[in-house]
Amino acid sequence: MATGPRLPLQGGLAPVAPATGEVVEVACDESGFSGTNLLDPATPVFTHASTDLDVTEAAALVAELRSGSRWSLGELKSAQFFRSPHAGEASAWLLAVLAGRAHVHIVDKEYFLVTRVLDLFLVDPSYAAGTRLSRAEPAAALAVYRDGRLRGTAWTGFLAAFVDLVRTKRHRDGDRDRVARFLAARDALLRAGLTAGATGVLARLDPQRVRAVVARLSRDDRSIPPPLEPLLPALAETVLHWSAGERQVLVVHDEQSALTPGRLLRLQAVLAAGGGPSPLAGLVTVDSRDDPRVQVADLLAGVVRRWPDLDDAALGPYLSATSLRDGAPRP
Repeated sequence: MATGPRLPLQGGLAPVAPATGEVVEVACDESGFSGTNLLDPATPVFTHASTDLDVTEAAALVAELRSGSRWSLGELKSAQFFRSPHAGEASAWLLAVLAGRAHVHIVDKEYFLVTRVLDLFLVDPSYAAGTRLSRAEPAAALAVYRDGRLRGTAWTGFLAAFVDLVRTKRHRDGDRDRVARFLAARDALLRAGLTAGATGVLARLDPQRVRAVVARLSRDDRSIPPPLEPLLPALAETVLHWSAGERQVLVVHDEQSALTPGRLLRLQAVLAAGGGPSPLAGLVTVDSRDDPRVQVADLLAGVVRRWPDLDDAALGPYLSATSLRDGAPRP
């Protein structure tokens, strides 16, 4: 099938200096992206997968998956993969082959939104939000998530009001109305019978603080991470995993609009907060059609997102211990 000319790749962060120690190169892709519509019931979970396979290893794996199938000789994508009647068998084979060579970070989108509420409005918002480096207490976010999601429309209304509040590119004239709707939704959730722990957390949301942060978002204050973008904290956790505190990580990633040089520079700085070189050595964007490693990461991200009930017995060797989902081990 003929295709038109390709547009130049955007984003990424080139390494600016020679590495001072060991560097590991990993290829990444995601599954479950829904833009700023984080409440889409069709995609409640976002997954970010990575692998340290080299190009030859990845190409051989993709060729084996295509063997005997009618898939085209072009890129193998997860949506295509899961239409096969043998997808279950192939998924199990893929997981077995990637043992020890892959990693997946899972983000429950509702849980992610709770961490965003706390990181924006209870502490100074930073690019550490949603990661193990966050200054908001994970236990507080988990308490609100576990209790709130049992409260029906009061819960969904609260999350929807927050999403509307922090969407970027808003006109400042409407900020006051959105803040009022968000606080009213918070109050409705409090009246829904939350436990003392969750109530104590949400009661700390100060209207003046909320208005100040929203004003910064309206002014396009780029020191605040994009509030509705789970890819950046997932990427941070991926880098921290592969770094293991000892080496730098060069990321090869399918092109994503969220991975702008400015955001990656800020993330790089946050990850280096402990001193010394940042574990993020750089990030190279590629067209997944050209890189079988990224195709493997795409397949793995899709397998984990679609796996029934995210069974830990089957997926445990691949899952990030800091995944934002209830039941995952906490750091």
